[in-house]
Amino acid sequence: MKSKIFLALAVVSIGAYSCVSPKKLQESEAKVAQLNGAYAELQGKFRDAEDALNKSKASAEKANDKSKSLQSTIDDLNKQVDYLKANNNIVLSQLKDMSVVTGAQAESIKKSLENIGSKDNYIQGLQSSIARKDSINMNLVMNLKGAISDLSDGDINVKVDKGVVYVDISDKLLFKSGSFEVTAKAKTVLGKVAKVLAAQPQIEFMVEGHTDSKQLLGSNPAMEDNWDLSVKRATTVVRILQETYGLDPKRMTAAGRSEYVPLVDNNSADNRAKNRRTRIVILPQLDQFFKLLEKK
Repeated sequence: MKSKIFLALAVVSIGAYSCVSPKKLQESEAKVAQLNGAYAELQGKFRDAEDALNKSKASAEKANDKSKSLQSTIDDLNKQVDYLKANNNIVLSQLKDMSVVTGAQAESIKKSLENIGSKDNYIQGLQSSIARKDSINMNLVMNLKGAISDLSDGDINVKVDKGVVYVDISDKLLFKSGSFEVTAKAKTVLGKVAKVLAAQPQIEFMVEGHTDSKQLLGSNPAMEDNWDLSVKRATTVVRILQETYGLDPKRMTAAGRSEYVPLVDNNSADNRAKNRRTRIVILPQLDQFFKLLEKK
């Protein structure tokens, strides 16, 4: 790009010394200005791409650290199982040598060894389930961040906390002030999120409405307090996801949290704005873990 700009400048300079007409000189200068503008625009896009890449790398590193921690816990459990196996085998061998093992005692020891084997299988199943859950969550987070990459991080935020994926959307993107009536931009924002959720039909999620601590003003008969406002905002979002974007209503839960689960203290206008949000919570698939427990 720089070489083209220098070439254009050289052409303009040669033209000037060759006594070209003022009109051609102006056209050349305009062309140079246009090339300079295009160059500056490409530089801006390059910087934006670098920023997005750095954010993705940071998210991947955080997920990797958590996976390492879980793997360490599983390794410790495996060591305990190996220790118990070794000790039971030693005891059983000693008892046989002493010829003092009764039939009932031998059967009891055998069952103990079988239980250890079952626990070993349980740990392996748990490890597989955790790895699969982490993989699904990581893929979901990356897809969500990709879908909303054109929106400000202050208006919509995707995070993972204790294995649960949260999507926080500022109320100014979705609702008019003190109302559950959606803005013109709301369906565009929800459409981006719905596209990602639709691609994961096995995932269930909860839509939570959150308000700040200021009480409602006016006399809206449909809302008595912040409880009503938070619930109605949640049900409004659920209806849009179902009716506009075709998400299965069996996958969704609508809930209102009022002012009682704030992100920060409601002691300033900026903090109150952070607390006014709609949160989409990707629910963990507990049925898989319950099935593992039943096999224990």
